Amino acid sequence: MATSGKVIKCKAAVAWEPHKPMSIEEIEVAPPKDHEVRIKMVATGICRTDDHVLEGQMPNLKFPVIVGHEGAGIVESVGRRVTTVKPGDKVIPIPMPQCGECRCCKHPYANMCIQNEFGKFTGLMDDNTSRFSCKGKLIHNLAGTSTFTEYTVVNEIYVAKIDAAAPLEKVCLIGCGFSTGYGSATNIAKVHAGSTCVVFGLGGIGLSTIIGCQVAGAARIIGVDINKDKFAKARLLGATECISPKDFSKPIYEVIAEMTDGGADYTFECVGITDLMVSALKSSHYGFGTTVIVGVAPLNAQISFDPMLLLTGCTLKGALLGGFRKDSGPKLVADYMTKKFNLDELVTHTLPFEKINEGMELLRSGNCIRCVLTF
Repeated sequence: MATSGKVIKCKAAVAWEPHKPMSIEEIEVAPPKDHEVRIKMVATGICRTDDHVLEGQMPNLKFPVIVGHEGAGIVESVGRRVTTVKPGDKVIPIPMPQCGECRCCKHPYANMCIQNEFGKFTGLMDDNTSRFSCKGKLIHNLAGTSTFTEYTVVNEIYVAKIDAAAPLEKVCLIGCGFSTGYGSATNIAKVHAGSTCVVFGLGGIGLSTIIGCQVAGAARIIGVDINKDKFAKARLLGATECISPKDFSKPIYEVIAEMTDGGADYTFECVGITDLMVSALKSSHYGFGTTVIVGVAPLNAQISFDPMLLLTGCTLKGALLGGFRKDSGPKLVADYMTKKFNLDELVTHTLPFEKINEGMELLRSGNCIRCVLTF
């Protein structure tokens, strides 16, 4: 392409500091270096984790920063030694990288590559520099991806090449939200056919978890949320019944125990509230129930519960991105293309990129499952 090897000037949503709206700025995006890929973004979803960053709930993360980590686009150019993609390829930048060399990458059940950014949040490339700059200032990236920009640069180990026919405004959700929920049911819990599942929180990730439970063959899927406006969508995507804790005077785990003959086979906390994580654990059946923590709590949050819950046979698990990693992206896209599951119903709002702050407010209002921004 004509831009290959050159600095590109483009629009990006820059978060200069926490607790303030992002600002649409003209930034400079440097060419990719060795093992790096520059991507022209086509679509990106807005995830609750992006809001956590903007609200200062990840104190290790450095500002100014370009957030966003749930996008899809087309490769504009590649640096030397890139072997897996080429200009023109449709790709998803996956925030869970895969170097292929570390102990985690070689383990059959792990997805946390040692080069992942979670918790470290350096916001820089491997050479400790950034490819983003604005008004002469260095701009950090988020989780090695940064999708709230017309162009981004990521290490090749974050890039998944996908089907050229895939609609990017839909499959961008595979970059985080859908994979996180769906994989929590199919990979982490390993929901079995005929089982009873309870999903706490019916946002985009909770609904994706419901889809995973349904695909796995669960016979009963109970959705739990204080916002009853979400119940219709949950039922459409596979929930067999929905309840609100506000309708009961007793703790929700007692309600669920009564509904399920002592507790569910599988429970999922999809909000990121520690008290709700404990409720989910208490909602699983004594002796064999499995609880999966899906939601991301604020960085310094702590969880406390009676260890007897585990000693008597319950299991507590968790994973980022639903146990998926970079090489899972193409398979998930292929499954979507063959209609194994329905992503389309998760997208309730589509806005032009410049209205990103409106999209964030939709997320915070609870009236939006997933807002997708198009460039």
